[in-house]
Amino acid sequence: MQAVADGMARLIEHLEPEGNLDSKLERLLESELKRRLARYELVDKQLARKYGRSFDDFRDNGVVKQQGYSFEVESDFWDWEMARDGIATVQGMLNELKGLASDH
Repeated sequence: MQAVADGMARLIEHLEPEGNLDSKLERLLESELKRRLARYELVDKQLARKYGRSFDDFRDNGVVKQQGYSFEVESDFWDWEMARDGIATVQGMLNELKGLASDH
């Protein structure tokens, strides 16, 4: 593995003063993944509240078509789908990170 540049090492040390480089990077990665997960979950909750249903129900019942393919509803659909995909992706990455952490 390549060494971390001095400037990067100083920033990492400032953000995570405890532990070795691997544990510091692990905590930083976990924090960033949790931040992204929270953002995606917020979009999911806001749109579920806006439409009074889950994404699966929204998609399966053709709400975009029912609403005449309006820009707002179609845009919400794509934002919602991206958020749901983001939730699954980030949860998978968090699980992978936990697995890597337990390996050492």
